Amino acid sequence: MKKKLVSCLISFTLLSSLSTPLLAKAQENTEGIKGSLVIAGGGVGTSNHDIYEKFLLLAGGKEKAKVGIIPAASTTLQSSEKFKEDLVKYGVNSDSIQILPVSNHDFSDTQKDESTWKNQVNDKKLSRTIKGLTAVWFVGGDQTKIVDSLRQNNGNDSEALKAIWDIYRKGAVIGGTSAGAAIMSDVMITGGDSLGALKESIGNKENKHVNENQHNKKEYEPLSVQKGLGFFQHGIIDQHMDERARLGRLAVAAYNAERDKEKNFAYGVDEDTAMVVNNKDQKVEVVGRSGVAVLDMSKAKLISKQKVRSGLENIKVSYLSPGDKINYHLKSFEFPNDKVETKGFEYYSFNALPATGVFTPYGRLKAYLSYSLIDNESMKSAKSYVYDSQGSGYEIAFQKNSDTNGYWRYTDGQKDDYSIVNVRMDITPKTVKFQPDKKTSLTYKKPTFSSSESPAYDSIKGNLLIAGGALGSSNSSVYNKFITLAGGKQAKIGIVPAASTKFDSSNQFKSDLVKYGVKAENIEILPISNHDFKGTSENESNWKANMNSDKLAQKVKGLTGIWFVGGDQTLITGSLWNENGSDSKVLQAIWHTYKNGAVLGGTSAGAAIMSNTMLAGGDSYGALSYGFTDTYDDMTQQEGGPAYLEKGLGFFQYGLVDQHFDNKARLGRLIATAYEKGNKNQLAYGIDEDTAMVVNNSGKQIEVVGRGGITLVDLAKVQANDKFPSDYKNILISCITPGDKVNMTTKEIVINPGKTSTRKNEYYSEKIGPNTGLFSPHGVLRKFLAYDLIDNAQSKEIKSYTFNQNKGFELTFRKSPESNGYWAYTDGQKDDYSIVKVALDIKPINVDIK
Repeated sequence: MKKKLVSCLISFTLLSSLSTPLLAKAQENTEGIKGSLVIAGGGVGTSNHDIYEKFLLLAGGKEKAKVGIIPAASTTLQSSEKFKEDLVKYGVNSDSIQILPVSNHDFSDTQKDESTWKNQVNDKKLSRTIKGLTAVWFVGGDQTKIVDSLRQNNGNDSEALKAIWDIYRKGAVIGGTSAGAAIMSDVMITGGDSLGALKESIGNKENKHVNENQHNKKEYEPLSVQKGLGFFQHGIIDQHMDERARLGRLAVAAYNAERDKEKNFAYGVDEDTAMVVNNKDQKVEVVGRSGVAVLDMSKAKLISKQKVRSGLENIKVSYLSPGDKINYHLKSFEFPNDKVETKGFEYYSFNALPATGVFTPYGRLKAYLSYSLIDNESMKSAKSYVYDSQGSGYEIAFQKNSDTNGYWRYTDGQKDDYSIVNVRMDITPKTVKFQPDKKTSLTYKKPTFSSSESPAYDSIKGNLLIAGGALGSSNSSVYNKFITLAGGKQAKIGIVPAASTKFDSSNQFKSDLVKYGVKAENIEILPISNHDFKGTSENESNWKANMNSDKLAQKVKGLTGIWFVGGDQTLITGSLWNENGSDSKVLQAIWHTYKNGAVLGGTSAGAAIMSNTMLAGGDSYGALSYGFTDTYDDMTQQEGGPAYLEKGLGFFQYGLVDQHFDNKARLGRLIATAYEKGNKNQLAYGIDEDTAMVVNNSGKQIEVVGRGGITLVDLAKVQANDKFPSDYKNILISCITPGDKVNMTTKEIVINPGKTSTRKNEYYSEKIGPNTGLFSPHGVLRKFLAYDLIDNAQSKEIKSYTFNQNKGFELTFRKSPESNGYWAYTDGQKDDYSIVKVALDIKPINVDIK
């Protein structure tokens, strides 16, 4: 075997250690393979039916599957035992699943010394066992441990590895997650992050086996590679792609590998997602819940803007979604027939801000490219940045070309599902400098809006279920909670369609309720609207008069649940208030049912209307920079600019509510609104997508239900500079997740008892650079705070920035004396964090980029 790469290079250099003869040897092993691969990006949930069922189908079906689990990557047997347990849940006989004795190290959770297993990889008994399998699965951990366990000291394949290759050629499926995915390609990425790969290209000998969980003296880690097991010979594989923002390191690795640059794509697999390789058809299918980034480096070029740092230009980035297929031989894509092109039919039209940190709307790579560029007719190009705490880094420019396109459809109810093809990416060296802004040129306008109080809450017997948007039809916990609060499967439910311009979302919600057991005859779409709907013969704008219909009001009083669909929240209030601002008869009837025990629910716009002060427009940067506006122009105002406020329906009296909180990064606008118009003795609430805040009025308690979290903003101890807007100190931020609760009056947070405290028991110990945009790991606020601050022993504070051109804000998140984190596994072995009382300081800055 060739020697491992040990040179430390500053510029991009070919991987000379991965020479053509070595690759050719592995290539011979791939001819005539009848088996398949399931390559998962990590974080595969137990509930991810698509991946488990695909794996078992390729293994011969759950009745015939015989699965061997290789635990070598992990430090414990827990993940292997959990995967076996999951397979049993999916119908495989327990006796048909074996945890194979393959390891080069001892496991910490057993009495045995498994390091002796290293000597068994050439045992004939183990080889015979493997040859009787229809499937092999590699669990996650450290990929180098897998390779070292299955290869002999002289670099040759062990008998166990030869047996795996034998069943793979004959038709078995080989699968793996995280580290178990990294070993699939011949060039195996073993370490590094995007900034480290760009700045240093290749790690030195000491960095060769750096584990991501070990101490790292730098803010970034150089790229390191070695030879993988080579089951997939058609490009480099990387994993945890979107969550850990690894596109930059994949681009560097792919550029350096001369063979892959010319002939193959490079693949980055998101968490809870798999690329399924059909060797016979020479195709890859995307399966799971997110996507696979695909890089075409065939025309990429090295650019040098500085003596010590270089960049790359003309990289083609595509992002494929579940159901899409890739022909890796022809380097082409196939999309399901129900996906429609976005080119020439873009839905959005707004000026997207550059992606600069955790306050950027759609701040994860796939979402940012989808909403801010591909499906946005106003945008031809977009930018992001990555740099260290000294400001040394890169500008990442994304550009539409003639062959750029997008494909869209709904998934899981009415969630947007995008595929992206051929976006040009250029990575250019830049230095970013920040200075305090002592005399801003921005015009900050305070809100002129004032809201009156709604009826007293003591008389309310009903409850609220306030969903943050993008509610999946499969989100059983939210649907079942709403149905239970409405009286069970005998519930009588009215759907208010007013926020939308079509009936699709109302019909979908009705269909979902029926699937969850509510009788169809007990569900009615109420004729409430002040505008016409597309695709119908009736002019629904005539329904405006219905707001004072005695017949409709009487019908509403007989309901046990009312649901407001998403869209434009101002259309809901405009359909329920009289011209003079008084409550219509139908709104009075809604209040009547609510007071007497009915549940009121809503998603997106249907959540925004719940509080007295309704946030109807603006983004975080716009609200912090410009304050508030008195004008509203629909989509553009919903996607950015200064905050726009109107009076809400006031069903929730314990603070402000905002929605789409994680995906649209609305913390800044919620803080600005809560400071200007909120009660500082109350919390403000930001609800993530596919998540609901369940309000128990009698118990004065909120519970989190669903798949995301709720961000709590506490301004009780805030210090602000009255002479300089948006200059705040000591904002307290908490993030709670399903099973957690909070008292709305005392603000006491009750964490799910199944979680353990991270304080003085932190799992990570790493030096963390600023979160700067699409190439920074953990781009969603809650995960950024969890991994980089709360569960990190080295971090006392972490920073992020939001800026546009030369103006912006520095965000400093600090551990306060009251800070704590709570952790547990959820849905298998996914990390689930709750975060309590992190302090946030916001400081205006000037920005200089050179």
